[in-house]
Amino acid sequence: MDEGETTVDGIGERARRREARALIGAYHEEQLGLLLERVREGLVRLDADQSNVFELDELTHRYKRSAGELWKFCGSSGGGWVRAARTLAFVPDEGDKPDWWGAGASRWHHGREDR
Repeated sequence: MDEGETTVDGIGERARRREARALIGAYHEEQLGLLLERVREGLVRLDADQSNVFELDELTHRYKRSAGELWKFCGSSGGGWVRAARTLAFVPDEGDKPDWWGAGASRWHHGREDR
């Protein structure tokens, strides 16, 4: 089957991938914003002398791990976008959506306060 041909459900593969890319692109942007909000909060705590540079350093490393997990989930090609979109479609409500901040917790820090 050619990429542009219509599938059994009447949607062409290119159209399906384009739709998935738009959905996952918006989701990815939203989730990155939420992760960055954690970093912003960390900077505010640092400025208010409620944390120190080591805690902020740990927080930024966690952000990087979390963002990396999000990038892997969202994919970087048509097949990855479709897979991620299908996964999100099967999640019944917000409480069951992936926890990207939790995904970035290192094994060493499990059990410590979630910042």
